[in-house]
Amino acid sequence: MDRIVIRGGVPLRGAVPVRGAKNAVLPLMAASILAEGPCVLHNVPCLHDVFSMDKLLADMGMRTEFTGRFMTLDAPTLNRPEADYDLVRKMRASFFVLGPLLGRFGKTRVSLPGGCAIGARPVDIHLKGLAALGATIDIEDGYVVAEGALKGADITLDFPSVGATENILMAATRAEGLTRIANAAREPEIENLACFLNAMGARVSGAGTDLITIVGVDHLRGVEHEVIPDRIEAATFLAAGVATGGEVTVLNARAEHLAAFLELLGETGAVVRVVGNRITAASPNGLRACEISTLPYPGFPTDLQAQMMALLTRADGVSRIEETVFENRFMQAAELVRMGADISVEGHIATIRGVTPLSGAPVMASDLRASASLVIAGLMAERGETAISRVYHIDRGYERIEERLAALGADIERVRS
Repeated sequence: MDRIVIRGGVPLRGAVPVRGAKNAVLPLMAASILAEGPCVLHNVPCLHDVFSMDKLLADMGMRTEFTGRFMTLDAPTLNRPEADYDLVRKMRASFFVLGPLLGRFGKTRVSLPGGCAIGARPVDIHLKGLAALGATIDIEDGYVVAEGALKGADITLDFPSVGATENILMAATRAEGLTRIANAAREPEIENLACFLNAMGARVSGAGTDLITIVGVDHLRGVEHEVIPDRIEAATFLAAGVATGGEVTVLNARAEHLAAFLELLGETGAVVRVVGNRITAASPNGLRACEISTLPYPGFPTDLQAQMMALLTRADGVSRIEETVFENRFMQAAELVRMGADISVEGHIATIRGVTPLSGAPVMASDLRASASLVIAGLMAERGETAISRVYHIDRGYERIEERLAALGADIERVRS
């Protein structure tokens, strides 16, 4: 298994382009199931999760081609509305095929999902929404078996789940009549999905608000579509620059998608500049402690909590992070403590006492965002070498991160086993 090895203490400086968003491209790939012609996606990142979704769609009969930043998905050849356990268990986002398969075929069999070990993340919200559309749903031998002619309905989500909003939205595009999703998730990735579906001929309005309205249609056509930039990746690079005392600019980013993060970064004393699609962050005068509470969008994203935990070990004072979205997402804390951080966790509150110098150590990634936290900590370490194992987690969401950080001046390499 590969490791990422970092010798820290070098301020990062320079510019790095932001790739297409992992959390946007995966539901777009799933939504292409609904099209009656080929779809072409632009700005597709080369990530393990993208390859996994591609393999899943191909297994169901879809013709796919991924060349550079372009992906072609030819849905009319898809003839097997089943998603097997061996494929779905590797990536939770595989479950996104449930809604479009049900919408296109009126029946499907999809394995219950796997993914990062950051909490239960139950799929009951997905299933309740699809049942409200008229699907009969059973759980058989670890599979969701769904069948039925879909009809529009008023659906109120118990929690603004991104995945449930997207699954229900995709299914509802082919349901008869009007569907309203209340307490819907508001993330930019959902807006991007709605734009894709509308270009295909769907009638979706309100995406980006907590009330989405869908009028079902009989046919959806193939289209070309641009994947939005990855806001989590952009923020991770900015956090790494600030944490190392350097100055990093992210290119092709959208500041409007990062408002909560950029505001919080400013509260720590970082200097943030936005010029068009370029965002620059630096910490010329050190950092100060702050309070963070993760919330659904447009609040501070849970996907950036781990990265900020590493950064705040450099902040003067006592910081606190409250995790309100997932119940098991402080798994990076113990590894940061191994590197010298002063962090205590009690329930859903983490307390970080700084300024604490970090030292290199062998550490283990437990999930995608925790691995990004450990990379940032390794870059901050004032002495020693940090060796991060289980880096397949980071490859799920960051394309060739070691090469891109090296271009910013980091002493980092991938050691292949």
